Amino acid sequence: MHLRKRVLVTGGSGFLGSHLCERLLLEGCEVICVDNFFTSSRQNIEHLLPNPRFELIRHDVTFPLYVEVDEIYNLACPASPIHYQHDPVQTIKTCVHGAINMLGLAKRLRIPIFQASTSEVYGDPDVHPQPESYWGNVNPIGHRSCYDEGKRCAESLFFAYHRQHSLPIKVGRLFNTYGPRMHPNDGRVVSNFIMQALQGKPITIYGDGSQTRSFCYVDDLVELMLRFMRNDKEFCGPLNMGNPGEFSILGLAKQVIELTNSSSKISLEPLPTDDPKQRKPDITLAKEHYGWEPEVRLREGLMQTISYFENLLASGELRKG
Repeated sequence: MHLRKRVLVTGGSGFLGSHLCERLLLEGCEVICVDNFFTSSRQNIEHLLPNPRFELIRHDVTFPLYVEVDEIYNLACPASPIHYQHDPVQTIKTCVHGAINMLGLAKRLRIPIFQASTSEVYGDPDVHPQPESYWGNVNPIGHRSCYDEGKRCAESLFFAYHRQHSLPIKVGRLFNTYGPRMHPNDGRVVSNFIMQALQGKPITIYGDGSQTRSFCYVDDLVELMLRFMRNDKEFCGPLNMGNPGEFSILGLAKQVIELTNSSSKISLEPLPTDDPKQRKPDITLAKEHYGWEPEVRLREGLMQTISYFENLLASGELRKG
């Protein structure tokens, strides 16, 4: 018998997964990181490899996995539009088959399992801010639907396993998250703006920049994930996980230009199809159940993220210009 809690993190070498693995190791857990490296980078978890309590398995969650663990965090899935639209069929398979395989493992072991869902389940919302009770406004056949509907189906699977098999589940709806180890070319707005600003390129805004997003620093999000999994066993979610501070995309661009002291100009491009006009979580449940509120202010988090990308460019791992 092992004495430490053994935790499986799928998508563990991704941006969010690597931070979660790091935090779990700091708390004394044994961590099994599973990833197929489709959109993630081994560099994100290289510093963890010497740790004897860390194990890396190259595996695609659309295929069954046989391990012995005490709890599961299912984070495996491309999370940016560029990545999940590159292979929409595989994105759906990862969401659905991946959920089925991880739920099957959790059912066999009778252990808790966390599902990383997304604010994208709300689509282009006509309710603002978005509470967990809102059913959403999603285009089921649009270009983003492979991710939106894939995650909605995964949520359905989790609650079906919970009701039918009494499986202990947690479903979190993650809003825009940012921080060090974001993929520099994943098309997400924070990484896009920072990379463009640092390279003196035009800052690309789709639409007029009036659309809003809420940005949560990665450390704050990981803290809520852990509180969600470890407390209040009766509450399964869904739980909004994000920062309710709401910023326009144009305002974000101006702040990034200021913090990077960049000469970049703003370039406006047509708004993509089904792009949400507003996005802001109602975090009442997170406050009530876990006493959680985000602590890292946007300016502070952006400075940490900018520093990460500056070091990445300086190292020569990314070509400048």
